[in-house]
Amino acid sequence: MDQPVPIPAPREMPAPRPLRDRMTVPALAFGGMLMAVMQTVVIPLLPDLPRLTGASAGAVSWMVTATLLSGAVLTPVLGRAGDMYGKRRVLIAALGLMVLGSVMCALSSDIGVLITARALQGAASAVIPLSISILRDELPPERTGSAVALMSATVGIGAALGLPLAALIVQYANWHVMFWATAGLGAVGVTAVWWAVRESPVREPGRFDVLGALGLAVGLVCLLLGIVEGGAWGWGSPRVLGLFLGAVGVLGLWWWHQLRTPQPLVDLRLVSRPRVGLSHVAALLTGFAFYSNSLVTAQLVQAPVATGYGLGLSIVETGLVLLPGGIVMLVFSPVSARVSSAYGPRVTLAVGTAVIALGYVVRIADSRDLWMIIVGAAVVGMGTTFAYSALPMLILGAVPPGQTASANGVNVLMRTIGQAMCSAAVVAVLVRHTSPVAGVPVPTLHGYLLAFAMAGVVALLACTAALTIPGDPVTGDTRRARGRTPGARDEAMEGA
Repeated sequence: MDQPVPIPAPREMPAPRPLRDRMTVPALAFGGMLMAVMQTVVIPLLPDLPRLTGASAGAVSWMVTATLLSGAVLTPVLGRAGDMYGKRRVLIAALGLMVLGSVMCALSSDIGVLITARALQGAASAVIPLSISILRDELPPERTGSAVALMSATVGIGAALGLPLAALIVQYANWHVMFWATAGLGAVGVTAVWWAVRESPVREPGRFDVLGALGLAVGLVCLLLGIVEGGAWGWGSPRVLGLFLGAVGVLGLWWWHQLRTPQPLVDLRLVSRPRVGLSHVAALLTGFAFYSNSLVTAQLVQAPVATGYGLGLSIVETGLVLLPGGIVMLVFSPVSARVSSAYGPRVTLAVGTAVIALGYVVRIADSRDLWMIIVGAAVVGMGTTFAYSALPMLILGAVPPGQTASANGVNVLMRTIGQAMCSAAVVAVLVRHTSPVAGVPVPTLHGYLLAFAMAGVVALLACTAALTIPGDPVTGDTRRARGRTPGARDEAMEGA
């Protein structure tokens, strides 16, 4: 008698995730794009702000400098606060300060108020490390890589979108409207994070290191102010030399304090591990290499046609030239996550920085034809996507869960320092290579090409740093850590 054929039990399908959980990544990514937009929207205004505010050009430049300085100081501080008091809570506070700064800019034309407001907006620089830390805490391992890659790509996407949109608003409406628009978008971002993001239970309780925060703030302000203003004040001037000496002294004392306090703002013993320290070095070099792309391209395509190489584009057209690079970053963010999953973030970082160097080879080969300029800028953008998505994954695989926000905050800080150094270096190169056009000194094409070559060399140095980061030779840190509990991961990292 035939035996009945057993009927397999139906496979249990996973329960659909609630809408709030599905919106966590989009809400955080929107916050990241807002941060990048906030940093770029003021650029189209800079030429007209002296007339609009009655302030000098030097005073107006502080609307950019203030954001850079406050962002550099607040990013590691807010990252540490997030690890201690709740990442979602601190993230909402950072976005709230950005909204407050936008409202202040929209309501005032006084340069003092505008600079103060832009300093408040610098708090939004902590959005990326806080969001990445939340993603590590809340998402399953198989989704973390792609979400972190998207979060990292928002820097380029927001910058590429912000510049032409801001230029259009400035061209066709009152300049205060631009800040009302960013305030409205910021309010949407705060609401989205409040609704869609859950508070992470991962905390590292303790006493906040107020003295460490003050020391870091003073040291970073001295360092970055010297770098940013060195070209205008003179690299050998007493003010700049005094700032650099002050930075060395204060940061030296700060380092000594961090090693001796039981609950430091930055765990320097963790930073001294090769996997963490070399990731920070690679972040500084990558920030330098990446920033030259948008900084130099914007100036080159707006140069007068009379130079023989310039295209004479408007600020709106310049933004559209940079837009494909932002789109490329969005498209390639999932690809970078797959590469990290297959080969490890160390390999992804090395590939990304090598692609950045290749992009600058394209820029050196042809920076006269518009389509080649767009291609070269897009290649640099693609490499930046790979590199920026790998850096936080390297940090996540090398630090305990309770320190991810502060550690990624330091990593973002290193990128900021790299960008400031790039800005100073590019200005120094272009100032030394000028020729008169209609009686006005304008950078030569040779100067721009030297700036590209400098960034390409730094990208190769970042690639070298990436290859020296310890890790599994094939699978990398990310895959090796999968499936472990946080405690097991922490124990494994003790020997890293």
